[in-house]
Amino acid sequence: MVKGGRNFRIYKGEEKEVTVGDSGDKKQMSYWLIKQEPETYSWEDFVRDGGTFWDGVRNYQARNNLREMKVGDSALFYHSGKVPEVVGVAEVTKPAYQDPTTTDERWVAVDVRPVKEMKHRVSLASLRANSKLKDIPLLKQGQLSVMPLTKAQYNEILRLGS
Repeated sequence: MVKGGRNFRIYKGEEKEVTVGDSGDKKQMSYWLIKQEPETYSWEDFVRDGGTFWDGVRNYQARNNLREMKVGDSALFYHSGKVPEVVGVAEVTKPAYQDPTTTDERWVAVDVRPVKEMKHRVSLASLRANSKLKDIPLLKQGQLSVMPLTKAQYNEILRLGS
């Protein structure tokens, strides 16, 4: 949210100004959806670990999305696979850096931490049924593992999960 030319985000019910980098430059928060198969790494694993690096992305479009992620950005954690659903909210804690799982410099990772679990998990069917979400990348490019959301899309999904 922008107030008087300064950027804020709502975090646990209070507004906080978003600062990026050592220069003190302010930036507007971006919103993302990150997908993971729960059989490989679930929300519960993520919460237990207190965060992780988001690695292994080998799709150029998803990689480009990772490169755009900034500290303080918010991401919805989505379980793909047998029971596809949005399960929680994460925050980017470190911007893109060389993916530690490969020596190929084309691939990057970001660090993320859990913020909160959705009160009600939001199923793929619920996302599809909601006319406000008809244009989200998840419904148009289902195989993409990291995708941007608009603030309105992000807030609508949060509303569905509250």
